[in-house]
Amino acid sequence: MGPGEGTVRPGRFFGVYLLYCLNPRHRGRVYVGFTVNPARRVQQHNGGRRKGGAWRTSGRGPWEMVLIVHGFPSAVAALRFEWAWQHPQASRRLAHVGPRLRSEATFDFHLRVLAQMLRVPPWARLPLTLRWLRQDFRRDLCPPPPPHVPLAFGPPPPRASASKPRAVPVTDKPDQGSETSCSLCACVLLDEEGPLCCPHPDCPLRAHVICLAEEFLREEPEQLLPLEGQCPCCKNSLLWGDLISLCGMGTEEEEEDSELEQEHWTDMLET
Repeated sequence: MGPGEGTVRPGRFFGVYLLYCLNPRHRGRVYVGFTVNPARRVQQHNGGRRKGGAWRTSGRGPWEMVLIVHGFPSAVAALRFEWAWQHPQASRRLAHVGPRLRSEATFDFHLRVLAQMLRVPPWARLPLTLRWLRQDFRRDLCPPPPPHVPLAFGPPPPRASASKPRAVPVTDKPDQGSETSCSLCACVLLDEEGPLCCPHPDCPLRAHVICLAEEFLREEPEQLLPLEGQCPCCKNSLLWGDLISLCGMGTEEEEEDSELEQEHWTDMLET
């Protein structure tokens, strides 16, 4: 089993994938897209526009989903990544990436762009996973992904069951009608603020997002988005992406909507 193969971060799944065309007439063509359900999405592409596939892939199948990047905190974050990967020449964050060379295969060019994307902000600080769905297509990226981006193989495992943020243990709960405070700033936590909770058993941490972000960024004050940090209560190491995923759970209907609307959003997003 390869690294990252048997686990999947909890929460909603947002991925950006790379399709490869196996049709001898169009062999070598690629397509970049967004999905919340990789298995269903590749079936839609191979089924044509009537089955929900994109017009650029319709009638040119079969297509194989060979690679997917997942772990984005939201559909919008994934869609922005998708747009930049599709249009590197138009993205101000990828101005340093040279155009495709005449001798360069389209597949290799897209991998070259991906390698650069994973190394520039904001994507370099997201809790992403690079997953090869077809190992026979695997290439080593240059430059390699950041150390916190795991390399995985095979289809994404079933998503871990996601529950609402963990409540304070029963023995520590305040009396009914009293207010819960942030573990860091001691200010009252409002229900609509969605406090972050440590996933480790018996840890009482409940904190504002901004308070915990500032705590994690003590050694990187110039950054806006943490990668990881130590829980101020139980001292266990925590990944920021996991905390955010545990904080905000979505529904299957929201995921369906995000995929159905993605083609409309892509043209509207700017990177």
